[in-house]
Amino acid sequence: MSVITIFSGVYCKSDEIVQKTLAKTGYRLVADRDIAAKANKMSGMPEDNIMKAFLGKTSVFNRFTHEKERSIAQLRLALANMLSEDDLIISGFSGLLIPRDITHTLHVCIIADAKSRMAEAMKSKNVSEKEAAGIIEKNDADNFSWVNMLFKTSDPWDASLYDIVIPTDKVDADRASEIIYENLSHEIIQPTESSKKAVSDFTVSSSVEVAMAKEGHAVGISTRDGAVTITINTSVLMLGRLEEDLKSIALNVPGVKTVDTRVGKGFHKADIYRKYDFEMPSKILLVDDEREFVQTLSERLLMRDMGSAVTYDGESALELVKEDEPDVMILDLKMPGIDGIEVLRRIKETQPEIEVIILTGHGCEADRKICMDLGAFAYLHKPVDINELSDTIKKANEKIRQTNVK
Repeated sequence: MSVITIFSGVYCKSDEIVQKTLAKTGYRLVADRDIAAKANKMSGMPEDNIMKAFLGKTSVFNRFTHEKERSIAQLRLALANMLSEDDLIISGFSGLLIPRDITHTLHVCIIADAKSRMAEAMKSKNVSEKEAAGIIEKNDADNFSWVNMLFKTSDPWDASLYDIVIPTDKVDADRASEIIYENLSHEIIQPTESSKKAVSDFTVSSSVEVAMAKEGHAVGISTRDGAVTITINTSVLMLGRLEEDLKSIALNVPGVKTVDTRVGKGFHKADIYRKYDFEMPSKILLVDDEREFVQTLSERLLMRDMGSAVTYDGESALELVKEDEPDVMILDLKMPGIDGIEVLRRIKETQPEIEVIILTGHGCEADRKICMDLGAFAYLHKPVDINELSDTIKKANEKIRQTNVK
């Protein structure tokens, strides 16, 4: 049997349509959370972190952690394994990860005009028109970002991306489910030997992508009948050595018959290819109102393969931590507004797992005692030797890793 994917805007009655389609087809519903849960079991990555891959806003630490790319690789593999089953309705973002050459997939988009969506939001949320518009805009931003990342188009409702686009301001839920059911029986949507092979190739590609991500590589992967092509999209100083490394990784993946490498359109960009080192600290938040100092510190840490983000006051740091939890925080004590001791107190009350290293030029023994009693990992004075600071960060990061393993 075929697979149905349903992608929709909020307040377009998609939940009702999904339920009616389930009743008509007897299919099983698979939501993004289900795929993330399977990806979690396969990878050990936290399920909530995997779910963040669907958000339009990317973590400030992602250019160091590449967590979004690794999450998407795991989602693809989890989804590929699920496609060995039949009779699925895949509702949400994940369905758009299915390659178009898996032709026994019916891709459905559910959307409505702005007026009807606003009315639905105002009614269900009991909010004003302005508030309803804000809710819809926020949700649509995630849709726009996801589709743009996958297809390089700014329109998530582009009809060319789907087999059916259903406007729920013109079609009710009963008729919408009937349209989906009717199209499901079309010959072009039925499984063929070619489309089944495409599922197998999707599984191999996804497995290779995950294997590459685990080793810190970000490359393009495509597969046809077990023949894998790896595309390198960033300039590299020693191309031959990288190609051999990539081929070695891919050939150890079950289902891979041959491996070829090529350079892509982005190969001649100024960026230099870097293998990610996931053992190094990469989610460090630097908090200091001395802008030149903290920017220089961030650059010096980057030279040691440590990724960091920077804020210049306590309030900004606390706001960033709400959305983007760092592993390690380097915190100054004397800052305008909320001082470092108060930031430390609040962090340890709400997110005690964050390790905080105090780095100050104005502290005293009394401050040191207060900070250590509040749970600071270390208390250092400016000017600090960069090697001493690096070693302290590594020790804090190792403590976090050991805690997460338990």
